[in-house]
Amino acid sequence: MQERLFTGCTAATMAGGAPYGLVEDAAIVARGDAVAWVGARTDLPEDFSTLEAVDLQGALVTPALIECHSHLVFGGDRAAEFAMRLGGASYEEIARAGGGIRSTVAATREASDEDLLASALRRVDDLLADGVAVIEVKSGYGLSVEQEMRMLRVARQIEQHRPVRIMTTWLAAHALPPEYAERSDDYIEEVVIAGLRQAKAEGLVDAVDGFCENIGFTPAQVRRVFEVARELGLPVKLHAEQLSDLKGAVLASEFDALSADHLEYLAPEDAVHMAKSGTVAVLLPGAYFTLRETQLPPIDALRGAGVRMAVATDANPGSSPMSSLRLAMGMACTLFRLTPEEALAGATRNAAAALGLSGEYGSIEPGKRAELAVWDAGHPDFLSYWLGGNLLRGRIIDGEFNER
Repeated sequence: MQERLFTGCTAATMAGGAPYGLVEDAAIVARGDAVAWVGARTDLPEDFSTLEAVDLQGALVTPALIECHSHLVFGGDRAAEFAMRLGGASYEEIARAGGGIRSTVAATREASDEDLLASALRRVDDLLADGVAVIEVKSGYGLSVEQEMRMLRVARQIEQHRPVRIMTTWLAAHALPPEYAERSDDYIEEVVIAGLRQAKAEGLVDAVDGFCENIGFTPAQVRRVFEVARELGLPVKLHAEQLSDLKGAVLASEFDALSADHLEYLAPEDAVHMAKSGTVAVLLPGAYFTLRETQLPPIDALRGAGVRMAVATDANPGSSPMSSLRLAMGMACTLFRLTPEEALAGATRNAAAALGLSGEYGSIEPGKRAELAVWDAGHPDFLSYWLGGNLLRGRIIDGEFNER
């Protein structure tokens, strides 16, 4: 098995007791697609000392970033709603007037597979330019069994065109389509649950999600979906407490959810439920910013309870039209008062946990995937501090350095 030695770098391993797990003048050994050793160059074991070194010329190396909450596959756009919001319309008012998710559903249903894939790849390229190696992609803009499954099939095709791992999430419980008006319970049974069983049978789904909200689905309806997910052996996630407190995070914790996402209206006392279940809090500052929200997630309560906090773009055409994970990290610091170290942990170690991938991704440690990001930056703080620009020098993919 081929071994590679990388030197001339500072490594933010995101492991160990030091801030960022920082190792100055580091050496990293990759054996095949896994990290074999990482540490100070002066401590390099003799077994690796004869390897020809790849000099990274002073670069910063971090684990590859992980996008743990996105809606990348969709048709059309909702730029018109941007102007409506600036005029004072709320997210809920736009949705009830027939805009919002339903307008994207119509555009998605009309788009061909080829068009959906082509538009998704443009957004994937943005994320790859930010050092991302894993992207979670949700369904939720088809709202029929076949259309939801089509979205997941398109998402899975991304791996055939780009060097990225795709994790797919069944989010049929996203909104109620017009053909099921006033029949939400029927929709849950006939589309969300029936379709989930089919998607599982076809191997199209890695996790199950829902939108638990007054303009989405009730906790009781989400519970029915989660019970089927448990029966099928699938982990769950939940859009929870974005617009109101329906105790969605408590429900998610009851099912040992991988994550509860948004959480602006999470009651501080409910953070303990997430800590007990190990449920990750996925923070989505892009939606907070776009919707001009004023209710902050209870960061201090999450910290105090020991809840792991991840950061993601929530890339979608309506409430978070952004495709830069580094920008999300910077916004999490400025808007939510995360520290830069918390933001990077949120896009690496904790994002991996939010996808059930902690054993493979999220830190530079022996045995984990040799999927690393190589940056033109002197210190990891810079990744959240500097907004925009091309900071990525390249990626180490399965132990091979690929410059941009």
